[in-house]
Amino acid sequence: MPRHAPAPGRFAPAFRRPVLAMAAALAAGLLTVATPSASAAATSGNGLCEAGYVGLTYDDGPTPEYTLPLLSALRENGVRATLFNIGEKAEKNPELVAAEKKAGMWIANHSWSHPNLTRLPEEEIESELGRTQDLLEEITGTVTTLFRPPFGSTDATVKGVAESLGMTEIIWDVDTRDWSGRSAEEIVEEAVTVQSGEIILMHDGYPATIEAIPAIVENLRSRDLCPGMISPTTGKAVEPADDPISP
Repeated sequence: MPRHAPAPGRFAPAFRRPVLAMAAALAAGLLTVATPSASAAATSGNGLCEAGYVGLTYDDGPTPEYTLPLLSALRENGVRATLFNIGEKAEKNPELVAAEKKAGMWIANHSWSHPNLTRLPEEEIESELGRTQDLLEEITGTVTTLFRPPFGSTDATVKGVAESLGMTEIIWDVDTRDWSGRSAEEIVEEAVTVQSGEIILMHDGYPATIEAIPAIVENLRSRDLCPGMISPTTGKAVEPADDPISP
C-alpha cells in the first residue's frame, strides 16, 4: 500500500489552487453535475417514511466511470446516500466529490489509500484519516463526521483515532456483497433484508450496483421505509436533518 502521507492537515498551495478553481467553476455553472430531484427533497416529512429510515452507503469512490451514473440513478429515484470516499481517489477526481455534494449526498471518510488500518501504527492511521478528512473539507467546505474503516477492520486504536478527529466509526448491518460479482437481482435480494435504522453496504464501482437502485428503492417504499442520513451520535439511519442542496 502507498504510504506517502504527510502530516495530517497539510496541503501544498499547488493543490489548493485547483480545488478552489473547481469550486468556482461549479458555482458558475461551468461543470455539469447531478442535482437532487423534487422527489428527493420530499422524502422526509411527507408521510411516506412511517416505518423509519435506512442508510444507503457506497464505498470506494469517487470513480471516473461510475460516480456520475450512480448519482444520476440515486437522483432519478429520489433518494440520497452516504458516500465513503477514498482520499487518493478524491485527490485525483475532486470534481466528482463536488458533484456528490451538489447532488445532495452525504460525504464521508474511507481512509486515504484503503489499507487494513489495524496493521498500521497509530501515526499512520492518523495520517490516513486526517489527510482524507482535510481533503474532503477542502473540496466540499463541510467537515466529515463519519468514517468507515476499509474492509470493516477496526480495533480500539482505529476507533480512537477517528473519534479524536471528530468522526464516528460506521460499519454496516447488511452486506450486499456487490464486490463479489453479484448480479443486480442478487444485490437487491440482500439489500431488501434491511430494517429500520440499519445500514446497507454497497460500492461505487459496479454497474450491477447502479442497476439495483430502482428495485431497492421500490421495496423500501413498499415497506414505508425511506433512505435517510446516518447519525454521527448513534451510528444509525435516521430522518435527514438537512435539506438537499439546491441546484
